[in-house]
Amino acid sequence: MKISKKEIWFVTGSQHLYGPETLKQVASNSKDIVDGLNAAEKLPVSLVFKPIVTTPQEITALCREASNSPSCIGVVTWMHTFSPAKMWIAGLKILSKPLCHLHTQFNAEIPWDNIDMDFMNLNQSAHGDREFGFMMSRMRKNRKVVVGHWKDERVQQKLAVWARVALGADELQHMKVARIGDNMREVAVTEGDKVAAQMRFGVAVNGYDSSDITNIIDGLDQKVVDQLIEEYEASYNLSESLQKNGTQRQSLVDSAKIELGLRTFLDDGGFKAFTDTFENLGALKQLPGLAVQRLMADGYGFGGEGDWKTAALTRTMKVMAKGLDGGTSFMEDYTYHFTPEKDYVLGSHMLEICPSIASAKPSCEVHPLGIGGKEDPVRLVFDSPAGEALNASLIDMGNRFRLIVNEVEAVEPMADLPKLPVARVLWDAKPNLDVAATAWIHAGGAHHTVYTQALTTEYMEDFADIFGIELLVIDSDTKLRAFKDQLHANEAYYHLFQHGM
Repeated sequence: MKISKKEIWFVTGSQHLYGPETLKQVASNSKDIVDGLNAAEKLPVSLVFKPIVTTPQEITALCREASNSPSCIGVVTWMHTFSPAKMWIAGLKILSKPLCHLHTQFNAEIPWDNIDMDFMNLNQSAHGDREFGFMMSRMRKNRKVVVGHWKDERVQQKLAVWARVALGADELQHMKVARIGDNMREVAVTEGDKVAAQMRFGVAVNGYDSSDITNIIDGLDQKVVDQLIEEYEASYNLSESLQKNGTQRQSLVDSAKIELGLRTFLDDGGFKAFTDTFENLGALKQLPGLAVQRLMADGYGFGGEGDWKTAALTRTMKVMAKGLDGGTSFMEDYTYHFTPEKDYVLGSHMLEICPSIASAKPSCEVHPLGIGGKEDPVRLVFDSPAGEALNASLIDMGNRFRLIVNEVEAVEPMADLPKLPVARVLWDAKPNLDVAATAWIHAGGAHHTVYTQALTTEYMEDFADIFGIELLVIDSDTKLRAFKDQLHANEAYYHLFQHGM
């Protein structure tokens, strides 16, 4: 993930009413804020000070420059003094980058003994930002609003969350997804309008054949294959049958070739996410398991059975989470554990769970799959650690995209599961499984999700705001009657919005 060259621009608004000395002080204070926020090291990318803007022409030029800059992923705005907001109309109309409105002021406290009108004229954020806020609301401009003193850790954390989401949004707008094979036959929720997705998010999704992978596999150098197997041996606990001279060693060799073929294909094509399906494997000897898990661990997005929306969302959320504690993985609600005391969900998939959520060194094993009609695939088997997490699902509702988030708490497994040969995680859905599953089903949430212990709901809220899509959150405060009312209200809203009303 090459994010070192990305940056966020810090733009301060003012006007010439206050004279050159005041504007000089505005610029100095703004520069100090930028330096202070960078020194705090909360932001994932550099915050870049831009000269203060005081006229419609300066504002429009800067917004055009930001929109055209490949390195700029977002703009933070602040009105140090009063900045008449009509000056911002032309600029905001053409600004295409995510926008965060920082409602702060340079000083934290009022200097009670020394405050005079010069101080008041300089430090007008309390109403300068409200003027700016009105214009953005009047123009229906999506943005994040962060309120508080810029040295406050809470404020810095909110800025960091938005900055990470802006990174993910930038990634999604330039992402290519390879759909290897088609959708799993007759499945509805993994389908969707790829043209609408590219118009809304920028992501390009196109189909490829498994032969594009096997052609690469046929030309692999055996030395490269051997080197990768050595990496497997150093990284995982290989089952006895997969060790050197083991009865199923060839399955590990075939899995290594599949990984090398997939990785080469993705890298050569500039793809950051991909899908496959067990119904379109062609000449591949086994359904990719270990290969997919390792590619996800390296940051690639993945969706099973042709689920390109989840593949794109997995990659996007991995970019958001870069450097944070906790992993992010493709996931599926697989089976339930109903008890009189509490109900749980066992999340897993046939093979493809990312080892970034593993609680210990994974075991590398081979087992029968039972579907697909291919040789037994190699996979990593592990449990996931306890802790706060969420599941996110991006679905196509026909007239809009909907993002559904369920906050969960992962728990330690209640037993060893010695006969379940897949990676898995057990969680308690908030507020409880009854309400969470009922709300999820009413909302049309998919069985495939992105599971993360690195990101919180705030990240997903910012993501939905940046792209102007519907967000539904299921958390400890969810009440089914209110949730269903929200669904009905949203249906009416998006129907009117679609028709320009």
